Amino acid sequence: MLNIAFTLNGQARKLSVATSDVLADVLRDRFGLAGCKVGCDQGVCGACTVLVDEAPMSACTTFAFRMEGKSITTIEGLGGEIKLHPVQAAFLEQGAFQCGFYTSGMILSAVALLAQHQI
Repeated sequence: MLNIAFTLNGQARKLSVATSDVLADVLRDRFGLAGCKVGCDQGVCGACTVLVDEAPMSACTTFAFRMEGKSITTIEGLGGEIKLHPVQAAFLEQGAFQCGFYTSGMILSAVALLAQHQI
């Protein structure tokens, strides 16, 4: 087991993880963050996308111990409880949710893209 410290949705966290624990499982099982979903389990489909230091990353293929000192944002940490993030609001306004399984990954990827291009 390794002890790691990181920021999750704006809150400092400390956790012991096995070297084999993947980030998606830790987020879902230990923090109850169901927005990070495992679809293909190979990092291709985007259902498990989270932002790590503001860059999109596949949580199903990322070892949790690599998050030491990093900042992780999940879909749950993107908007506030009262007001949605503008990208979340745009998805809602345009009816872009489809089945919803991959939506959180698409939203987080769009947020990262817009931030990268300062839009």
